Amino acid sequence: MFEIGNLTRKVMNMRESIILILLLACMLSAQPSWSGEDAVPVVVYPASSEFEDVIENIKMSIVDRGMLVSGTLHVQDMLARTAKDLGFKKNVYLHAESVEFCSALMSHQMIAADPRNLVICPFTIAAYELEEEPGQVYIAYRKQFMAGAADEATEAAHKMLDEIAREAAE
Repeated sequence: MFEIGNLTRKVMNMRESIILILLLACMLSAQPSWSGEDAVPVVVYPASSEFEDVIENIKMSIVDRGMLVSGTLHVQDMLARTAKDLGFKKNVYLHAESVEFCSALMSHQMIAADPRNLVICPFTIAAYELEEEPGQVYIAYRKQFMAGAADEATEAAHKMLDEIAREAAE
């Protein structure tokens, strides 16, 4: 025997499922669509100097632009110190450090575009030398993707990071 209550429940479940699928589709379509060069969120340049010199070059390039280096993260030291406890046996880097800094002007521009852009600062530029490529140092930075109408601030941040990285790589 067929009950009306079961039919109503099935229709309601199907309606809820359709609504859920539509909501998920909307959420996925709102995600940034990256293609080509933009699909890679990290920019890497080979450097032509020794590791310590590259780190100093990054810092000098930042300071020469009137910004303050807020910190240096000794990434390789942390990875080496924690590897055994976390079950990692292979060292990836001979050396790896990240230099953090911020620009007051750029921070104001980013936050004026959208207050959520607070999380963008500090900027970070890293230098590393791979265990498998001793003698070759790389400089890397993360492309910034900002909230709101921040096209000008985004472009300025990309330009600044790229100039610092290229200058330090020479």
